[in-house]
Amino acid sequence: MSRMLSVDVVIFGGGIVGLTLAAALLKTDLRIVVIEPNSTNMLLSDIPDVRVSALNRASEHVFQHLSVWDGIVQRRCATYHNMKVWEKDSFGSIQFQAQKIGQANLGHIVENRVIQLALLDRLRQESQVTFLSDACQTIAFGEQESWITLNSGQALTAKLVVGADGANSWLRQFCEIPLTFRDYGHHAIVATIRCTEPHQLCAQQIFSSDGVLAFLPLSDLHLCSIVWSVSPEHAESLMALSPTDFERALSVSFDQQLGLCSLVSERQSFPLTMRYARDFVVDRVALVGDAAHTIHPLAGQGVNLGIMDAACLAECIQSRLNAGVDFGEKRHLRHYERWRKAEAAKLIVAMQGFKETFSGSHPVKQLFRDVTLCLIDRLPMVKDEFMMRALGVKGELPWLAKPPIFRE
Repeated sequence: MSRMLSVDVVIFGGGIVGLTLAAALLKTDLRIVVIEPNSTNMLLSDIPDVRVSALNRASEHVFQHLSVWDGIVQRRCATYHNMKVWEKDSFGSIQFQAQKIGQANLGHIVENRVIQLALLDRLRQESQVTFLSDACQTIAFGEQESWITLNSGQALTAKLVVGADGANSWLRQFCEIPLTFRDYGHHAIVATIRCTEPHQLCAQQIFSSDGVLAFLPLSDLHLCSIVWSVSPEHAESLMALSPTDFERALSVSFDQQLGLCSLVSERQSFPLTMRYARDFVVDRVALVGDAAHTIHPLAGQGVNLGIMDAACLAECIQSRLNAGVDFGEKRHLRHYERWRKAEAAKLIVAMQGFKETFSGSHPVKQLFRDVTLCLIDRLPMVKDEFMMRALGVKGELPWLAKPPIFRE
């Protein structure tokens, strides 16, 4: 029988958000355990992974503060400077340029595996973090701590248990936290694509009557990561196509903006669902990232929202430590819950509005979309405000998401 392991914070989930939280807590003296049933021995292949994230400036600042950003850039990272959005077979379009809003770039497209590896490198340097490749069997909650039993028989106690274990969070379900959810009626197909024309460091997105297709530039000027959000029926038919027929359909749907497309990876498809937990915090438990909320990938903000959750929760824990109070009590994490629930709700509403606006083929609705895109494109103040908020350089931000003043 393993001895009881007494720590301060147990994080369920070794994905981007869970590891970011662990790294953000390194500046404290807290003892941290990260529980991830899947092995964290990941290797980086020559072909970019199909799962990528569009990191905005706020997330970049977080990783700079945590001494993780260099590890990301040194592996594989694509900077993009421009963005183009348009509607298929119509006149509506809008373009964003980093130079016009006084920014060096509009963000970075990074493989999820690259982010995780950089975070793991940082965390494995610290003795205050322990990794357990196990799954939880049960949890009992007391007034001052939680008792956790893993499948291996290992027992732990912790002041705070954090659910960073994804959209189907075991911890959220165990705690019986109610969930509001809505099927977006879309499945996303992701893959890595080689294009005959260089992407010129430009992210591109095309709307059509049945979905959205995004081409995200990778570090190789001829490689892009695609996210093709379509109806479940259309997704099923696209996944059933031979590689050659899929490539042809993809090139046509993208108006051959980058020439002919060819697959360099497998295709993956998954349903898109909005989720919003009723509580982000209960006594001894906090939810972060997809365990608390999921949104449509339309604007690529899901991972940034989760990273901000981690930065905000770390900031709240630090402030409670400074005040000398029990940071595991729900009442002491109310600020985190109010802050992040409000931010998640705003994005959920915005993404639903975008989806409703840019779906359907009714001529009146299409005309409205086209006029709206062109109007915003010609209103610099509105367009710039939109981009600055998407970049994460405006609005209420945790300390870690603000620009580092002093570099190590």
